[in-house]
Amino acid sequence: MSAHVTPLKDRVPFGQKAAFGAGHLVNNLLPGSLGVFAFFLLTAFGMDPFLAGLLGGLPRFFDAITDPIMGYISDNTTSRWGRRKPYIFIGAILSGILFAVLWQLYPDNSQTYNFWYFLIFSLIYLLGNTMFSTPLIGLGYEMTFDYNERTRLMGFSQTLGQIAWMIVPWFWVLIANPDLFDTQAHGVRRLAIVVGAICMILGMLPALFCKEIDQTNLTNRDKITFKNIAQNFKGLIHNMVLIFMNISFVRLCTATFLVFNGFQMVGSFSYFIIVFYLFKGDYGATATWPAWFSTISAICTAFLIIPVITWMSNRWGKRNAFLISTAISIVGYALKWWGFNPENPWLMFMPLPFMVFGIGGLFTLMMSMTADVCDLDELNNGMPRKEGTFGAIYWWMVKLGQGLALVLGGLILKVVGFDQNAATQTAETITNLRIADITVPAITAALAFWVMWKYDLTEKKAQEIKEELVRRRGEL
Repeated sequence: MSAHVTPLKDRVPFGQKAAFGAGHLVNNLLPGSLGVFAFFLLTAFGMDPFLAGLLGGLPRFFDAITDPIMGYISDNTTSRWGRRKPYIFIGAILSGILFAVLWQLYPDNSQTYNFWYFLIFSLIYLLGNTMFSTPLIGLGYEMTFDYNERTRLMGFSQTLGQIAWMIVPWFWVLIANPDLFDTQAHGVRRLAIVVGAICMILGMLPALFCKEIDQTNLTNRDKITFKNIAQNFKGLIHNMVLIFMNISFVRLCTATFLVFNGFQMVGSFSYFIIVFYLFKGDYGATATWPAWFSTISAICTAFLIIPVITWMSNRWGKRNAFLISTAISIVGYALKWWGFNPENPWLMFMPLPFMVFGIGGLFTLMMSMTADVCDLDELNNGMPRKEGTFGAIYWWMVKLGQGLALVLGGLILKVVGFDQNAATQTAETITNLRIADITVPAITAALAFWVMWKYDLTEKKAQEIKEELVRRRGEL
């Protein structure tokens, strides 16, 4: 059990935690909304499935390139307002406006026009969103240097972020409701404006109310100019090499890749099982059950799992909290076999409190541990601190794995014999689908457990690193 008491100077005030959490709410609400709205590219705007797939995949490659660049720029920025907050403020405005503009599509336009309109504005939108999200992640890593306060900060922000996943599943219901909107296309356009406005307002809060690290002791930063672009590129590559040599960070990335993308690979399977197994392909009887399944999952994560994870981390350490939460999630996946019961649909909620230990613990602990790794990097490699680049590479791995998970998820559906054109599925297909829904995330979680078993950046070691860094900087 940890006996450490967080010094007053390392505690993050509630107002700053709330502002940072508002940024995380935006970071979840924008991609969550994007995923729901993308479905209506086919049904509301008549986009060819292949072209719709390209619109989902091509921007991800662009996003993967811009994230590390933005992290490097943010790490090395020198300004009177800080190195994170100017980008967060401008990025929030651009993200909100461009998200709304992105979805001002009309089914009367030609398919070619809608394709290029959406592709071009997707790339522009991602620039604005990268300008917001990458410095935001870096800001969170430097808001406190206390081992336990980092977990409390990340836990609080993840709790607020889960509100997005309580809301997003209901966008399907709102957009398709003829009493609210004349057409689905009309619903998409109007709701996109609402989402964009909310995200713009909430996204500015971290820039206005959160406190950055004192720049006085941030030395050895590269000078970011167009004249130095070649030197800056070399600096970016050098930083990335140093980061990938950090074994502790590689373990965090690998474990995240496994847990999150194992979950993502079968993310849509629960919907299919609810429709075709619990309700025999009757969409009318299915009604809002899938939306409630997602919403209850987010509620359990926010108000039950994250507080428990934070408590376990402060009591037994972050590594142990991760191992315990991952083991519990495997139990939850197994319970889905009995939870999905056509005789009693309410049982589908039974495995949720166990299942969501995996995702609930993952980002709360991994973001806190990445902040510890940033300290380790400064100890080994000196200034400049690289929170932005660490955060960018971490989320780059998440996005890369997410794209791979979507591809593999489709492949699994094909292997189990799922027929998207059939009104019902065969008994064999349903059985195979249910087995895959359980075994895939359970296996990847078990592999992540193995990866993190030898993670050795303990609270004691983190405290020793912190004391040495304070001594080096000459801080009191």
